[in-house]
Amino acid sequence: MAPGSGALSGTAVAAETDGLDPLLATAYEQAAAEAQSEGVSLSLTSGYRTPGQQEALWEDGIRTYGSPDAARQWVLPPEESTHVSGQAIDVGPRAGAQWLEDNGNRWGLCRTFDNEWWHFERVTLPGMPCPARLPDASQR
Repeated sequence: MAPGSGALSGTAVAAETDGLDPLLATAYEQAAAEAQSEGVSLSLTSGYRTPGQQEALWEDGIRTYGSPDAARQWVLPPEESTHVSGQAIDVGPRAGAQWLEDNGNRWGLCRTFDNEWWHFERVTLPGMPCPARLPDASQR
């Protein structure tokens, strides 16, 4: 879902990373600290979601986009969402997301979908290149 659709904002603090995979939480916190030291604003807009929260987003996506197939480009059902498994974060603002896209692989953080500039997952080893992005979540 679009940035700002989650309940999280501000600088990295423990409450924002609650429920995330510990390696993802640590990677994000380290990246956010580095971004801040470089004068770049980077904040978590959404992280872990309960199955119920994801189900509500999924149902809203179906209403918004007209069908499950169309919604899957932007949001997945709870059983498929990496937010529910604690493996994904959404960040903002856009300049911060661009900084993370350019630098995130230092911590293993990569933008995973072409259509979601805000969505990142820990999908590589720190320091290794990020894999090619998928067009959208429906391609997972």
